[in-house]
Amino acid sequence: MLVLEIILLVYFGFVVFHNFFFSAISFIYREDGFYKGPVNKHSRIAVLIPSYKEDGVIISTAELAVRHNYPPEAFTVFVIADSLQPATVQALRQTGATVFEVSFEKSTKVRALQYALARMEGYDIAVVLDADNVMKEGFLAKVNHAFNNGFRNLQGRRVAKNSDTPMAYLDSISEAINNQIFRKGYNAVGLSSSLIGSAMAFPFQPFRDNINAMDSVGGFDRELHLRLLAQKQRIYYLESAEVYDEKTRQAEAFSNQRRRWLSSQFVYLQRNFGKGVRQLLKGDFVFFEASVLSNLLLPRILTLGCLPILVILFTLLRHYLVLGYAWTWAYAILYVAALVIAVPAKYFDRKLFAAVASLPKAFALMFLNLFRLKNANKKFIHTPHSTTTVESKK
Repeated sequence: MLVLEIILLVYFGFVVFHNFFFSAISFIYREDGFYKGPVNKHSRIAVLIPSYKEDGVIISTAELAVRHNYPPEAFTVFVIADSLQPATVQALRQTGATVFEVSFEKSTKVRALQYALARMEGYDIAVVLDADNVMKEGFLAKVNHAFNNGFRNLQGRRVAKNSDTPMAYLDSISEAINNQIFRKGYNAVGLSSSLIGSAMAFPFQPFRDNINAMDSVGGFDRELHLRLLAQKQRIYYLESAEVYDEKTRQAEAFSNQRRRWLSSQFVYLQRNFGKGVRQLLKGDFVFFEASVLSNLLLPRILTLGCLPILVILFTLLRHYLVLGYAWTWAYAILYVAALVIAVPAKYFDRKLFAAVASLPKAFALMFLNLFRLKNANKKFIHTPHSTTTVESKK
């Protein structure tokens, strides 16, 4: 029993204090330096939008992207149309976007990007969006300004495009917490911001070289992140450069999306654990943190479910414990505090109660996903989208 107590004490201590530290330290994050001085040039930007079976949203996304307020001669929107309906492809060509129509035996975002990047030249910056993303006014201008000041490898801020169901609201809060902890918090102490898979900007040629060397099915952003760190590149979080992103409305879509994320987390931990430890021994804590520590963290919803269970069990079994049960209460309180201070004030409204009420269901879905991970990272798990308007400004 003592061994189990020690394991749980150490592991959940790591999870809780990691989240609390970066949540608290995130408040010293500043965007100093990104927008200093005048804009010396308008870099040529390639906006890449892979779209797999996203007929419901991609036309609207492309129309809004080509109308973005950046000099028209300085950017091009590229849609990689994978398995779209012929009518959708025809409509896309009329938006002003450049359309690459593709079909792969095994569709992945990496293959779509490789196809497109091989067919374009003369760009300074590559921006990656998802098929449901809408760039907020000024996004490209802010990316360009940061590049003008020497900042490369940028992760913009993804914000909720919709919050029309409790699950969508919960998803948007989760995104906000991630921004606070894994982007602002990491940058605040000199670590690289984690990547999200979209709303990202990179120097064009190095990005093309990295993508061409990749074969990811799921979690391509994790592989790209580690490649950049291995190349001693830092990733900066550009909080004021915002992109609206559709949040999952229903439990089934939420479960599938998290299953994909959970699988890629474990796969990349297994692949990079040894390398991460070796880099730590060489003094490279940044790579170790991204490849090992971050991937050891239990997903937030699972932690939120496991800690109360531990509190109840250890309180009931307190007479049989060697290390006692007080630490379970302390961890639970500290973890909730870490999340509360990471949630922007604007989310504390009536919708929050419905979102919190959906947590048990979300926990059950995530727990079941632990038994459905086999081969999840070997096939592309598609999350369909349908929202074409921005209904939430959060």
